[in-house]
Order: sequence, then structure tokens, then C-alpha cells
Amino acid sequence: METQKIEELWTHLYWLTVLSNQGSFTGAAARLGVSKAAMSQRVAELERAAGVSLVQRTTRSVRLTEAGQRLVEQTRGQFDQIAESFSNVRDSAGVARGVVRVTAPVALSRQQLLPRLAEFLRANPEVRVQLELSDRLVSLASEGFDLAIRHSASAPETHVATALCKTESVIVATHAYLRRRGTPTSPRDLSDHSCLFYPRGQESPVWTFDKATGRKASAESVTVPIDGPLAANNSEALRQGALDGLGIALLPDFSAQQELRARKLVRLLPDWRPVGAFAEQLFVVRPYASHVPLAVSTFVAYLRHAFADGFAE
Repeated sequence: METQKIEELWTHLYWLTVLSNQGSFTGAAARLGVSKAAMSQRVAELERAAGVSLVQRTTRSVRLTEAGQRLVEQTRGQFDQIAESFSNVRDSAGVARGVVRVTAPVALSRQQLLPRLAEFLRANPEVRVQLELSDRLVSLASEGFDLAIRHSASAPETHVATALCKTESVIVATHAYLRRRGTPTSPRDLSDHSCLFYPRGQESPVWTFDKATGRKASAESVTVPIDGPLAANNSEALRQGALDGLGIALLPDFSAQQELRARKLVRLLPDWRPVGAFAEQLFVVRPYASHVPLAVSTFVAYLRHAFADGFAE
């Protein structure tokens, strides 16, 4: 094969590494910002040039053949080095620029992150933020994300984590519901109420509470089986159910604070702290890397500043 022909395949080889990371033509095409047809065509062209099959296609996913995997393993490091070298050169100008890919929970993004983005983007006009709203815990390295914003009880050891602010869970209901069904005075009373909850697999739903003074929990702990007409894996949906008078909801504080301030919702059981439902710390995390692009580090610094005083009202 002539040298010119090999040079024409550099992009094809890079796309194959992205396909390996994403595990599907659809995911790889989305990551690269191209069509699925273009992605498939490039891989087919690479296979014809190599003279061997590089990808095993199924109806749901793709897997690299032994030859394809070997090719990716031998070239991925070079592509990473090229990307790092270019990032170093670009950042030497001292101006943050480029795309920052971020994944963050849906409700948190809508209520707390999106209202803060405009200020950052105006201050950094050469940075583009590509935000994926998802409650799914994605793999940053394999899916090409620079950052993830996550609730967690502690800093993830597998990533570089920056603490943003503390958060807590709250028990809430409307005045109308409480007039109709009564106000619980202890966690055990919740068994007699309609409860709106975040489902956790196939397990029977329970809420756990610690007896608390301020933010410090005592040794007393109570776990209560609960049930109700609505379960949803989104705190905004649970909040709406509470506002509609369907029952008592357990929510992260940022989902309830505006309605609590407007007295549309009432906070219940102030002497008890819900535990195990939602994490008590918000982090921004990134993969370990020898070089962090200036756009990424600038965005992390902005998030630390923007969340320094907790959640926006």
C-alpha cells in the first residue's frame, strides 16, 4: 500500500477507536458528530484496505474482531498523545477554548446547573459546553465525557473529584394532604400514609431515618416500609406528585426548596434525618489525566465558585 493511501486512513483508524469505546455505530456517530451511515462507511473502507474483518456486527451492538482490537490497542495511545499535544499548544495561548462534554442528573441540571451556565459561557466565549442530562451513571473514559456532576456520599476514588456543596434529603407534603390525612410525628407514622418514592430495583420500598440534632445524627435509627400511588426515578416527578396532593414525598433539598419557601410544601419530621435515599455531597469528577485542558479546568473552577454558597434559591 502506498504511503499516501495509508495517510488517508488516519481518520478511519481514529473512528475505529471511538467505535471501540462506544460499543455501537449509533453511539460512535453521536460522539463524533457524524451520521451513522458515514461511520459505517468509514469502517467498511478501513476493512477493505486492511483486507480483514475488524468489526463483528449484531442487531444491537458491535464487537471488534481480534484483528480490530489489536489495531485499536496499538493506535489508541498515539491518538491520545496527539490530542494531548494539541491541547497543550492550544492552552499555551492562555485562553480557554474547545468543547467540554458534561454529564449530569436531569433534575439537578434543570434546576441548578442550567441557570448557572449562561454566566460561564458569556465569560468564556470560545468554550462550548455539551451537556447530557441523564440519571444514568456513565463511564466517563469510555463514553468520552470530560466531567460528570454526581451525588455521592464520598469522593469517588477512581476519578479526580472536586466537592461543590453539601445537600440533604427532605420529607414534604402539601397542607391539603396533611389536613386530609394528618401530620406524621415520627417515621413510623409513614406506614399509614401515601408515600411517593424513588424506586430502588425490585426491593420493597423502605425509608430509613436517624434521630438528629442539627446535622449530627444520634445512634437511634428507624427503617420504615412505605407504599404509595407513585414511584418515579426523577425528583421533579415526585415533587409534582406531592404538589398534586398524592402523598408525602422524599426529595433532595434542591428539588423542594422553592416550594418550601413559597409554602406550597411543608417540611415534615424535622427531628429526623432521612439517610440512604440521596447522597449528601455534590461533586464534579473527571478521569485521571496527565494534562487537563484549560477549558475543563476553567469550568471546574467556575462550578466551585458558583456552588460555593450551596444551591440557588
